[in-house]
Amino acid sequence: MVSNNPCISLGKGPEKSMASSLLNKALKPMKQSYFLSTLRSLNFTSIATVHDIPSDGHSSSSFTFDNITNTKEQDNNSIYLKPPTSNVKLETTTSSSVTMPMSFMTGSIVGKRFYKKVSTRESDDGVGWMVMLDYRTLKSPSKRPLKLPTLALAKAIAAEWEYQQTDGIRPFTMPLMKLACTALERVTLTRVKIIENLIKKFNQDLVFCRAPEDNTLTVDLHARQVEKVDPLLAWVNSEFGFKPIVYSSFFGGKQGDGLTKAVENLLKKTDDCELAAIDALAAAAHSLVIALGIFRGKLQIEEAIELIRLEEDLQVDKWGLVEGGHDVDIADLKVQISSAAVFLGLSRRNSFSD
Repeated sequence: MVSNNPCISLGKGPEKSMASSLLNKALKPMKQSYFLSTLRSLNFTSIATVHDIPSDGHSSSSFTFDNITNTKEQDNNSIYLKPPTSNVKLETTTSSSVTMPMSFMTGSIVGKRFYKKVSTRESDDGVGWMVMLDYRTLKSPSKRPLKLPTLALAKAIAAEWEYQQTDGIRPFTMPLMKLACTALERVTLTRVKIIENLIKKFNQDLVFCRAPEDNTLTVDLHARQVEKVDPLLAWVNSEFGFKPIVYSSFFGGKQGDGLTKAVENLLKKTDDCELAAIDALAAAAHSLVIALGIFRGKLQIEEAIELIRLEEDLQVDKWGLVEGGHDVDIADLKVQISSAAVFLGLSRRNSFSD
């Protein structure tokens, strides 16, 4: 019964010999002969498979990632390929193995690149754009057609897929694809919850917290906040008609109902792509105000990053940068803010006519 539950791929030839040798060395200190013989008799195969599924009659084909859970394959990351309906002879078997690199097990690579050409096309209803991988239509993880609002965004996501190497598909190099799936699947279904969560954290916004002026340890930070943050707070006052309240307590403060309601009304007027971008920006910046500043064109990417890192950069200037720590955090922040800002701009249908 154990041998019918494959879970690990050891490959063939030298790779299999090396893996078997490592397995034997790992098990050598153990004395239970039955346990050893059982493990060594296992038929190891890959948990990642490509399945050919019957056509549903459409002329186009689809690509999607999915998770399957059943008695034979639990937590099985699968890639489904639906072939064209014309002149296709289905195989008698329902699946075939795909050799995955070991890094696939860590989640950094989800499958080998199976396509050669990436292109874009207008959607069938004429109100969106699709990404094509060879003859396959790109779909979201829940198998919904990934219909994008603009050609510019479709071409940008196509470029992310074109960039993928032959040895594997790396999702962490596709932030625009991730945001598009978020807008299509999460925002559409949970818009109210997303807005409620943003408003819930609004009172503890990063830009509302002010370092004490009368403390020698924080006087430099206070001066920099006055210089850099106050212009943004003045913009909030003019944009929404209510003056923000700053505070020095770690427990936060409370903004007036008028400002909170004005911000909430703005969020309710956004489309799914805009709200997905604002939510991603606010999460990365710990600030809805900074996210709205980018959304309304008040802040550029570099200005937003400077405001987010205001306190930490002051510490770096004083004590120095920790390699492998601060520099990695800075790079990660730049990717998160830049990708969300770019997604926001490319998703707007009038972005190139303004």
